[in-house]
Amino acid sequence: MITFYSKIVIIVFLLFFNVTNFAHAMSLLDAYEAALQHDPIYRSALHENEAGQQAEIIGRASLLPSLTVTHAQNKNSGTLDTGTGTQPLNFDGQVSTLTLRQPLFNLEAIAGYQQGKARADSSRAKFLGHGQQLLVRVVEAYVETLLAQDRVRIAETELAALEELKRVNERMLQKGEGTTTDVLETQSKHALAQAKIIEAKDELEIAQLKLEALIGQKITQLVRLDDTFSSHTIQNPDGYDTWQALALEQNAELVTQRHNVVSGKEEIKKNHAGHLPRVDLVASLQKNKRGSFVTQGLDAEFGTIGIEVNMPIYSGGRVNALTTQAVANHARAEAELDAATDKVLVELRKQYNLLISSVKRIESLELAVKSAELLVEATQKSIRGGIRINLNLLDAQQQLHTSRRDLAQARYNYLLAYLRLQLAAGTLAFDDLRKVASYFTSYRN
Repeated sequence: MITFYSKIVIIVFLLFFNVTNFAHAMSLLDAYEAALQHDPIYRSALHENEAGQQAEIIGRASLLPSLTVTHAQNKNSGTLDTGTGTQPLNFDGQVSTLTLRQPLFNLEAIAGYQQGKARADSSRAKFLGHGQQLLVRVVEAYVETLLAQDRVRIAETELAALEELKRVNERMLQKGEGTTTDVLETQSKHALAQAKIIEAKDELEIAQLKLEALIGQKITQLVRLDDTFSSHTIQNPDGYDTWQALALEQNAELVTQRHNVVSGKEEIKKNHAGHLPRVDLVASLQKNKRGSFVTQGLDAEFGTIGIEVNMPIYSGGRVNALTTQAVANHARAEAELDAATDKVLVELRKQYNLLISSVKRIESLELAVKSAELLVEATQKSIRGGIRINLNLLDAQQQLHTSRRDLAQARYNYLLAYLRLQLAAGTLAFDDLRKVASYFTSYRN
């Protein structure tokens, strides 16, 4: 009974220890939330969008009434011809004017407002793209760190196996059952394995620093991808034509650039309107306190309301130059849209093909790992039976470690291809990250 209860206590302790460690491991969602608060690139994009949203307000202001007040204090001096002589006029005056101006016809202001809306929409789409890119960058840095950890773990496993094999070979040599060649072969592989560990640990340090810089926190443990993860967990994507249609309509970079084209078109209209008249409704209220020669010594108030027409005639060629410049910039924006479209479609096809091919690649590598594990076991038995030699076992172990590493990388690449495909199509959202994060449920030191 004591033994039974002792086992129960040990099991409970181990479970508590693992749960405690898991609770302190950083999940993929934790890393993303931390990056939202810390990543400098995203914070810069956030403030850029805040500034960009003001463009619509600025443009609309030109269509709304403006109210101004002016006040002047004057010293006046002159003479008054009375017919029989002159009379000096010297007095101080004050003039206050309140003016209300409402545009009635102003094509430049209308184009400016439409341009402001396009710029605000462009800024909004660009910020959305930055948010989607941050999501992918977090996952990239996260899985890169996990993959680096896998490389270290695999290298350490390989080294441990070689150390054990080295001891076995040395004992067999001492008993006269082994050969010096076996010992030298194992020593050579052992030295190479030590070099691999050094390289793998350097790569792990760099990967961790990259992730820590992104999230602004030190990393202790990460939640790992479940060992049973299969590519069939995620549904295969629709046909490429469906994804292409989504990308052309929703890709953040293309949406941003299309708004830039609209902005350029409105810039042409705005500058061309410099040739056209502007009509304003103007109302003013003026209060003179001994403010003119007519009302010297008296206070007076005047109210006026009317239509003001401003017709440009000549401005030194400025309007023509600005219009020509705007036409060129609009053509440049259209060319940039074409270039961006080509780039997005290439990336879309790349990630689509990678997602499709990764399914078969993962299946093949899963089979390769199982086969390599069986090969190692069979080779060990063959060596004991005198059929195989030491070098065969070393090669089998190397094949096993390589297959495990390639399988881990293929799984990560599959998940990244899924997210990058959504990014290129413009459909990437937090739900996609949550879906991917749900496959990271394993904890392992």
